[in-house]
Amino acid sequence: MNAEIIAIGSELLTPFRQDTNSLFLTEKLNELGVEVAFKTIAGDNRAHLTSAAETALSRVDIVIFMGGLGPTEDDLTREAVADALGLELRRDPEIIAKLEQRFASHKLKMSSNNAKQADVIAGATVLPNALGTAPGQWLSGKLDGRERIIILLPGPPHELKALFTEQCVERLKKKLPRTFLATRVLKIAMMGESQCDARVAPLYQRYPDVQTTILAGAGEIQLHFKAQAETLEAAQARVDEVAEVIEGELGDFVYSDQGESLEQIVGYYLQMRGATLAAAESCTGGLFAERVTSVS
Repeated sequence: MNAEIIAIGSELLTPFRQDTNSLFLTEKLNELGVEVAFKTIAGDNRAHLTSAAETALSRVDIVIFMGGLGPTEDDLTREAVADALGLELRRDPEIIAKLEQRFASHKLKMSSNNAKQADVIAGATVLPNALGTAPGQWLSGKLDGRERIIILLPGPPHELKALFTEQCVERLKKKLPRTFLATRVLKIAMMGESQCDARVAPLYQRYPDVQTTILAGAGEIQLHFKAQAETLEAAQARVDEVAEVIEGELGDFVYSDQGESLEQIVGYYLQMRGATLAAAESCTGGLFAERVTSVS
């Protein structure tokens, strides 16, 4: 099964705020054998959110919405998802009672607009939020002949992480087929991206069941391999097979096959040879020495 994560908030479409929740969710979904096929950012606009929800529901099995569950006028996730599904919202008196109790415990009176946080999509299961006022919601069932899972999560990272871990992981395990994802990364130095791909593409193309991604970074090329199988051992064996074939082709250009940094590898070689390293820097202002000494 695959998933789409939709981050909601107009602030995420500015230079000043960045979505980090999706990194956490991607890691957790991968651990469950789910591949994230799309990530979308949508502003606080009901029509745009509804369109994003409809698009996601048409192309993936699991859609996770992050944010837009608060009490203000621009918190529109519940409304947009209900629109996309053609379902009604109902106001849950039990949630309202809990909200009032929460405010009272802090000697505060609940504003009337907080009541919208008690609007639940018809057929949804409420996911209690112990760390905030906005509960999550879970819907699952057939849509256009396919099983879909829809999850609404609050935006604040500490609330989202706790709620997803405590309320969603076990529910997903019960719904998902038993599959596992395995990954492997090769790091390459002293070779350009196009030169590297020209040599290895004919090799990794022989493995269509292994997803291969080539990334160019500062001073290195990374080859990422990902495979899915019914057991972790089978998935890992598949990515290891491809990695070993590629490593055999590139030889000493590959400096890491288990995720080590270039600094770590330099340290290993110095230790193996009983050697030391001295650095004198001017224009780099100590950056080289900082990289080397970042590894104890």
